[in-house]
Amino acid sequence: MGKIRVKTFGDEEVEQKQKEEEKKRKEAKKAAKGTVVEPKAEEVEPTESSSAEATAGKEELESVEAPKEEKKNRKLSEAKSPKGAFHSQKYQTLSGQFDKSKAYSIKEALELLEKLQRKSFDETVELHLNTLTSGVSGQITLPHGTGKVTRVAIADDKLIAEIEKGVINFDVLVAEPAMMVKLAKVAKVLGPRGLMPNPKNGTITVKPEEVAKKYADGQINFKTEAKAPIMHLTVGKMSFGPEKLTENIEALIAAIKKSNIVNATLKSTMSPGLKIKA
Repeated sequence: MGKIRVKTFGDEEVEQKQKEEEKKRKEAKKAAKGTVVEPKAEEVEPTESSSAEATAGKEELESVEAPKEEKKNRKLSEAKSPKGAFHSQKYQTLSGQFDKSKAYSIKEALELLEKLQRKSFDETVELHLNTLTSGVSGQITLPHGTGKVTRVAIADDKLIAEIEKGVINFDVLVAEPAMMVKLAKVAKVLGPRGLMPNPKNGTITVKPEEVAKKYADGQINFKTEAKAPIMHLTVGKMSFGPEKLTENIEALIAAIKKSNIVNATLKSTMSPGLKIKA
């Protein structure tokens, strides 16, 4: 037979006090841990003031987010716009004056380039080539030069000391074979700039004065880029006129060899590119 609990008078009062004390201990423990006891949602009755504040806050948030959304949409619109849309109106007008799919003769291309000139300065004429393979290289002295003054230097102890200080005042460096040992200590400076003397382009020679004169007179090196079979070459200035420019272009194409050329594009500094028959 189980135990019989006899409830005496006053037990209910004791139990109630114990429950209240237990509740206080739990709340104190939660407060110590940084827990905030919030009333349940159903216990909070919304008032007119709280509803008004919520509405005002929502309107304010929408007003702040609106310009952000407009800005985002504008950026997306710009990103989707065709690349040509970022050119000036004048450039687009010039582009409409020729057939982009047609390969022009050198004569026709130069006549068009003359019409496309902006006349604000003497633009450089550039020939851009795609070749069959990489590794196509050589040198040529253009019949009429490039129109650019080429700064040529001959390596000596004084010049090497200047290079070590970061002073480079030349476009081509010519050196005797005996100087290559001394130039080795500045190879990290000259190499990335394409200025290190090289037997392939004739800049290492026993006759540096003669080679320096050739470069000063307009001799240029041509070589495909390291990572792609393409070349970017200067063939003169618009002020040369069509006859001299034609002779320069034809001489350069002959040196590179037509069999090595896949396609060619002629342009001036600020003009669109024109496909030409190489």
